[in-house]
Amino acid sequence: MPNEIEQTIKNVAEKIGKYIEDAATLTVQTDYLNTEGNPDFGQSRSAALTVIKLDGDCKTVVPVRQRDTGPAEIESGIFGLHQQNVSTAIEYRARILHALLEVIKQIRI
Repeated sequence: MPNEIEQTIKNVAEKIGKYIEDAATLTVQTDYLNTEGNPDFGQSRSAALTVIKLDGDCKTVVPVRQRDTGPAEIESGIFGLHQQNVSTAIEYRARILHALLEVIKQIRI
């Protein structure tokens, strides 16, 4: 019986470790799809990308429109939607990690 409990705890710890490893990077990609004709979701194209790493590194690629003169202009509609997606993903990740920590606290070794 003790061996079974130890093995179960070990399995749970391994799964938690894998999840934490996977949670170290949060990637949010917002795609767009031309809906003219017969749209195929497999043909969607990336419009914005954000990668946030647990160590604090962050990368964001934003959609822009080239102007005839002056600097490029950010496509605010798509970027706004992307920012909402990023915020939702961060909130979801925080809830999941909080729940995971609560489970870890309940494990008595």
